[in-house]
Amino acid sequence: MNTQTFSRAHSLASQICRSSSMRPRQAAHLSSSQRMSQNTVSSSTLHGHVSKSRRHYAATRAESGNGATPAPSGLAINLTGKKAFIAGVADDQGFGWAIAKALAEAGAEISLGVWVPALSIFETSLRRGKFDANRKLSNGGMMEFSNIYPMDAVYDTPEDVPEDVANNKRYAAASGKGFTVSEVAEHVKEDFGKIDILVHSLANGPEVTKPLLETSRRGYLAALSASSYSYVSMVQRFGPLMNEGGAAISLTYIASERIIPG
Repeated sequence: MNTQTFSRAHSLASQICRSSSMRPRQAAHLSSSQRMSQNTVSSSTLHGHVSKSRRHYAATRAESGNGATPAPSGLAINLTGKKAFIAGVADDQGFGWAIAKALAEAGAEISLGVWVPALSIFETSLRRGKFDANRKLSNGGMMEFSNIYPMDAVYDTPEDVPEDVANNKRYAAASGKGFTVSEVAEHVKEDFGKIDILVHSLANGPEVTKPLLETSRRGYLAALSASSYSYVSMVQRFGPLMNEGGAAISLTYIASERIIPG
């Protein structure tokens, strides 16, 4: 994980911790100065993966090897006993992972919602130690996950899942477990009762590589469903599970407030 990604995620996690009473914060978006710059990410984030431009990727590699300022090791707050659920982690490189690590450094208990088609690879990589380098905490320990849930935030309830998706081999990892937003929220309730922090760090779009004027209505609405409405759905279902004083946050992109060429 590069230093810039962790630093930005550390800033996001700091904002979560500074949030006042949770009723839940339906519009806990970041200010423009805190949002990712045009050179930081491309026009999409895919299920926790931040798609960097080649230019930025090359620059980041150079900075990482040229004595860049080390990322902060932890938040200046004690979150011991607090429970966080983070949706949208699929590897150890995205913002979701970095936010999880920042919260873990502060003592929070972390659970993840992992996109179902990526779940088997994620769990296998975790079990084999492929993420260990990025699991190390400043106190010498390792970031642990209390639970890892299969999740696809495009679907609110089991009735919303098309038959071809339910029977798809890519969704076999969730067989018998349920992966819709309502089902995951119910599992979290059964396992923890209440949570304190909710992080929406996911997005997707079937036509994400197309220029805007070549995007179909179906593709446009699918992107809004996966990337934006999924946060509304999560707050609807997870909001009642949150302790007073908790916080919910979603990541966004600079194109939501200014024009980006292409």
